[in-house]
Amino acid sequence: MQWSFSGDRPIYAQIVEQITRDIVSGGLIPGERLPSVRDMAREAGVNPNTMQRALAELEREGLVYSQRTSGRFITENKDLTASLKERTAREKTGKFLNEMLSLGYTAEQTAELILNYEGTEENE
Repeated sequence: MQWSFSGDRPIYAQIVEQITRDIVSGGLIPGERLPSVRDMAREAGVNPNTMQRALAELEREGLVYSQRTSGRFITENKDLTASLKERTAREKTGKFLNEMLSLGYTAEQTAELILNYEGTEENE
């Protein structure tokens, strides 16, 4: 897992967001066993308590579950992950549309830009 943190929000919240994104995008497979807290913390370069807090939050949300003595696993609840994916997409779309509106684009102009999007020059 690639970890990337910024200084604008708590690290544990960013860990929750990154793992959530990996779950809804299919990067983490339903039923997959997660590495130990210490291993994940070491990989991410964070304190184990920070990683534990993030994983506890993911458990509260139902995205991760614990099996006694076996570790933590990714949820197999497809309805939960589908609804979370939809909610995340709506939130990101809303932020994008609000930013486009603040630039003076109408919803129709924004839709036209999306339909005609061919990527940035860097990607061509």
